[in-house]
Amino acid sequence: MSRNDGKKDSSASTFRKIDVDQYSDNNFREEDADGGIGGPTGPDENEILTLLSQGKNAEALISVLRSAPLGCKNQQVKDNARNLTLKVLLSIKSTQIDDCLTQLDRDMLDVLMKYIYRGFEIPTEGSSSHLLTWHEKVYNISGVGSIVRAFADSKRA
Repeated sequence: MSRNDGKKDSSASTFRKIDVDQYSDNNFREEDADGGIGGPTGPDENEILTLLSQGKNAEALISVLRSAPLGCKNQQVKDNARNLTLKVLLSIKSTQIDDCLTQLDRDMLDVLMKYIYRGFEIPTEGSSSHLLTWHEKVYNISGVGSIVRAFADSKRA
């Protein structure tokens, strides 16, 4: 049978509409999200500390989670956001946790779970038991899915 039987010759590369070679591992670059101009800068520390001093713990938690620099490559920005988030979490009493969690949506619960695990990685005096309480309560609301999403997401808190 000859090649001219009405079928296209797939051994030729002229049929390609897209140059797939441009997507090789050697050419791959992650998007530049280094926290520069227009990049995520993290939560406003003064705003968060003001909310905490006014006793508006839930608002401080919501604000710190909404402004989490998840796509940021600048480690200093991420560390500052982690420290501020942990300060918020540790300032909320165990009896207030449930009230705070009812105001969070699923995405904020997932970000919170990421910060809880980051807190476990770098514990401070007395933080582990309080973080375990947060972990238990977030798990009771969002289940194992929140834990899986926290570990599977490439954008770390």
